[in-house]
Amino acid sequence: MTTPDPANPTEDEHRDKMAEVKAEMKTRTEAAQERRGILIVNTGNGKGKSTAGFGVVTRTLAYGRKAVVVQFIKATPDTAEKVLRCDNLTWHAVGGGFTWDTQDRAGDIALCEKGWALAEAAMADPEVSLVMLDEMNIVLSMNYLETDRVVSALVARRPELHVIVTGRDAPEALCAAADLVSEMKEIKHPFNEGIMAQRGIEY
Repeated sequence: MTTPDPANPTEDEHRDKMAEVKAEMKTRTEAAQERRGILIVNTGNGKGKSTAGFGVVTRTLAYGRKAVVVQFIKATPDTAEKVLRCDNLTWHAVGGGFTWDTQDRAGDIALCEKGWALAEAAMADPEVSLVMLDEMNIVLSMNYLETDRVVSALVARRPELHVIVTGRDAPEALCAAADLVSEMKEIKHPFNEGIMAQRGIEY
């Protein structure tokens, strides 16, 4: 008798396995009937947190819906803004640059307060479908804004509004309130090998 090899199943074994997967997916799909806005958190020390968020912004715009991006920390709009620019997209870059460059905590906090006011206005606008708070996790981890204040506002947002929060070191309270949390984990990074950040890849 031949011992089954999970890595190389026969056609019958593969068909049976896929039938099980299909049945499981059907059950889960039928059970997921609630429709509401979701809170997404992209965190971790790996590359791709903001990039993943911009992908969702692109998808939102493709459906003709309105999106607002508020970039904290970063001093200039992301290059994605140049490509995505359209009537349905509002983009605010309110940062002063990397905190190790600004070395001005009071000034950084003032800019974060300005950005948060813009974010609250966007979340209150019934025409906006998606709000992306880029690098908000950094803002919270450095106590530039109070975590409880931000999380409470996100939880109390309009039921149909989607929100994406990016940045490393997402606080536990935010992750607990979120519907979807993804952690980007760095395995290798070219910067650690002495390779400089390159246009079109890192920025």
